[in-house]
Amino acid sequence: MAFLRQYIAPLLVVLVFLVALVAVSARIFLPADMAAPAPTAAIAPDQARAEISTRSGAIARLSPGLSALVNGLPEDL
Repeated sequence: MAFLRQYIAPLLVVLVFLVALVAVSARIFLPADMAAPAPTAAIAPDQARAEISTRSGAIARLSPGLSALVNGLPEDL
């Protein structure tokens, strides 16, 4: 057990660190347009609500018992 704690665990920590370092450093070699953050577009609230209701309607049809969790409680309560 001491062998695992003294040799294997630190080796795993160093390996995970190195893999993360390589993954983060790989952005240097990407083309300039791919290295930038993902673009965010402003969506009108009505359009966003329509998209959400379309998706949640499809989910609610799958399981009627979960419609209150997916769509929220009705406003007339």
